[in-house]
Amino acid sequence: MALEKQTEMSTADTDALLGRHETGVLSLARDDAPYSIPISYGYDAERRTFYLRLVSTPDSEKREFLSSSPDARLVVQEEDEPTYRSAVAKGTLEEVSTDEMTVDHIEQFGDAKRPLFEVWGESKRDLTIQLYEFDADDISGRHIELDADGY
Repeated sequence: MALEKQTEMSTADTDALLGRHETGVLSLARDDAPYSIPISYGYDAERRTFYLRLVSTPDSEKREFLSSSPDARLVVQEEDEPTYRSAVAKGTLEEVSTDEMTVDHIEQFGDAKRPLFEVWGESKRDLTIQLYEFDADDISGRHIELDADGY
């Protein structure tokens, strides 16, 4: 597969990519241990903030990582041959407690796609739902046009 052209996307194009999708891969890191999970999100392009509703079981690796204030990256991609686009957001997650909830939070989290409870073998009462804001320190996007003759 030959690359014909790879360019950095503009802020507006990157925000548009993040706005038209609602799922990505969240990677968390602490010490030398990585952890990645597919997630759904809501995105506020004006504030460049992501809103996540993360569900975990009592003994899950996800809960362990979330309790350690890990560094985070969120990757969102789309492919429409011969075009491939991706965005990477880097930063930290901040849990939003119910005591801190504002009307704005409720609207933003309402726009985030809810996780489907049916994917867990645990009963619903054993699941913990935590709300997070992901204020990215850096968001970048790439646009790649593949050379159709290079396949």
